[in-house]
Amino acid sequence: MFDRLNAYRIMWVLVFFDLPTETKRDRRNYALFRKKILADGFQMFQFSMYVRHCSSKENSDVHLKRVKRFLPPKGHIGIMCVTDKQFGMMEIFRGKESVNPPVTAQQLELF
Repeated sequence: MFDRLNAYRIMWVLVFFDLPTETKRDRRNYALFRKKILADGFQMFQFSMYVRHCSSKENSDVHLKRVKRFLPPKGHIGIMCVTDKQFGMMEIFRGKESVNPPVTAQQLELF
């Protein structure tokens, strides 16, 4: 039971992107991609970098496939999955001041 919720099994999906915005169509594709990943539960971490907490590798695979379906026709997109343990080792700064990482959503489990 506890194995399902350990820090090596819980995953974070990170989506990085650099999309063109030169034309009206490009800007529309950018806005649509961003809107779809936000609707799928991703949160902005930085401009053009979004993260999503997933309760398991299987759950992260679902969201990874979903993001791949949302991909716009042009641009550079990176998708990376890391364990909760790896994500928790990240150091975050605003200028020279250290900042806490995003808060993990509490997982409610019913038997």
